[in-house]
Amino acid sequence: MSIEVLNESGEVPSPVPEQELADLGRHVLEQLRVHPLAELTITLVDEPAMAALHERWMDLPGPTDVMSFPMDELRPGHDEDEPAEGVLGDVVLCPSVARAQAAAAGHAVGDELLLLTTHGILHLLGFDHAEPEDEREMFDLQRTLLLTFLAQRGRSTTAAPEAGRA
Repeated sequence: MSIEVLNESGEVPSPVPEQELADLGRHVLEQLRVHPLAELTITLVDEPAMAALHERWMDLPGPTDVMSFPMDELRPGHDEDEPAEGVLGDVVLCPSVARAQAAAAGHAVGDELLLLTTHGILHLLGFDHAEPEDEREMFDLQRTLLLTFLAQRGRSTTAAPEAGRA
């Protein structure tokens, strides 16, 4: 599995170590049985760069927290089929927007970025939250993936960000 993490946000050090973001990405992709040769890029950007992406692709003003750009429309694997190989796509995060959200929610910015990364990867895999039933499915899965990742890292899951939003 190829996971590249790029910090173009200007925040050094990053609020989340690049290796932790890559490890989370690997965890999510393995849990969802995505082909082991799939490629994923996670990029952290500043507010002007995120605002430009948000306006160009969503026709909405200002920066947002996370955006996903799927490439080969890969989907989670199932027991009865072999997952397809290819480029999953890009998840773009804005740490400064995540910082404000984390402060409002009362948790660490690093935890917010882990939540947003999980959310972005699920969007790459075709999950959405436009309809109530889809929202429940996506956010339940998001919560499970994030909490199992944190538990494997030996981190408390009681202080984890509310994984039912993003």
